[in-house]
Amino acid sequence: MPRPGSFVGDLVDVLEGPRFRKLYATRLCAQAADGATTVALTSFVFFSPERQATAGDVATAFAVTLLPYSLVGPFAGVLLDRWRRRQILVVASLLKALLVLVLAALVALDYAGAGFYAVGLLVLSVNRFYLSALSAALPHVVPGRELVMANSVSTTSGTVSSLLGAALAFAIRAVLGDGTAATAGVLVASALTSTGAAALAARMERDLLGPDLDGPAPHLQEALHGVARGMAEGGRHIRERTAARRALTAIAAHRLVYGLWTVATLLLYRNTLHDPGDTDAAIAGLATVVGASGAGYFLAALATPEVTAHARKSTWVTTLLAVAGLTQLTLLALPMREGTVIGSALLLGLAAQGVKICVDSMVQEAVSDEFRGRVFSVYDTVFNVCFVSAAAFAAAAVPTSGRSALLTAGLGAGYLLAAGWYGAVTTRRPDPVEGRIAGVSPAAAAARGAT
Repeated sequence: MPRPGSFVGDLVDVLEGPRFRKLYATRLCAQAADGATTVALTSFVFFSPERQATAGDVATAFAVTLLPYSLVGPFAGVLLDRWRRRQILVVASLLKALLVLVLAALVALDYAGAGFYAVGLLVLSVNRFYLSALSAALPHVVPGRELVMANSVSTTSGTVSSLLGAALAFAIRAVLGDGTAATAGVLVASALTSTGAAALAARMERDLLGPDLDGPAPHLQEALHGVARGMAEGGRHIRERTAARRALTAIAAHRLVYGLWTVATLLLYRNTLHDPGDTDAAIAGLATVVGASGAGYFLAALATPEVTAHARKSTWVTTLLAVAGLTQLTLLALPMREGTVIGSALLLGLAAQGVKICVDSMVQEAVSDEFRGRVFSVYDTVFNVCFVSAAAFAAAAVPTSGRSALLTAGLGAGYLLAAGWYGAVTTRRPDPVEGRIAGVSPAAAAARGAT
């Protein structure tokens, strides 16, 4: 039985399953590569001394790199429900490594044109597909009673691994300097790490991660022809699962507000809190904000399994959204300094990760395995569309300085409205009993976790 009490205790519990350990190692390696890639691309696009970033620039970058994947997300979901997910993890890691090496070559040439954004789009699209596969695979390696714990450990450790990858990127830049050669070096290191993730995924049994199919997997052409029909069925599946539908709506609202905050914070550090010409100081300051968010993620991992052992996950989501809203409103009474931004990043990180852990678990519990890949692709699509929509709105609403009392008040109100709605609907008409994975019997789930 799970041992309550701490993140370390939770980690020990889930690591007792050798199959989970293999999936966990793959995630850590892959997300370390993601962290290094993010630092390299952010430095190259937003923190070049010769160009000042505006909200419109940020919105354009997010739209170009995230929105197109939202259009192909349904195809990804169908493939996740037909292709061996272990094979997806291997091939996607190798493809990411190859594409990141192409980006490294473009950065070395100091090229930031349409081709650069196109390759960046492919990298992020493959990565979102990869993360969807990880989420869909998790119920195959842990018993249902440990799903919240496993999500907490996996997502939080993955975030920490991303931060370590980012720290590695900063270390490489410190050694090689702040030019394009240093950024290209970071990308090469990221590509090598992705290759390591592919090797780790290859250690797993071919059929370990599902999907659970009644017959042989269809050919690719047949699967793609069935996209429209399959997504319509997936949409009906979500609509029939009240807990999943509500949870996805709540996290969509969170992503809208969080996207606005992200754009404003990036501009605040790029153009206001530091000399616009001192990009190294701006990057270092923004890294501190990312670190504070990471600390919030870790606190969420400590708190969420314990809280949800005594209260409904929907109650914890409502509480976290309310905390995020009150955090923003409190900023109105405080001076806009780095300390206040870092403090708010800590609390928003706590809220963001706690909400995600709960929503991941509620969706995994509510949907059947044969639909799980499609549902998690829809989940990722909601993430991207909401974030890009927030960035597009930020182009008009956020000043280049990143500082706006009206915006801060709006962010606080948005979070509180989301908390009020979700709390009302889940209190008035509570979700079904939580903790049971749809489509997986308790005995089968227990066997998967024990073997």
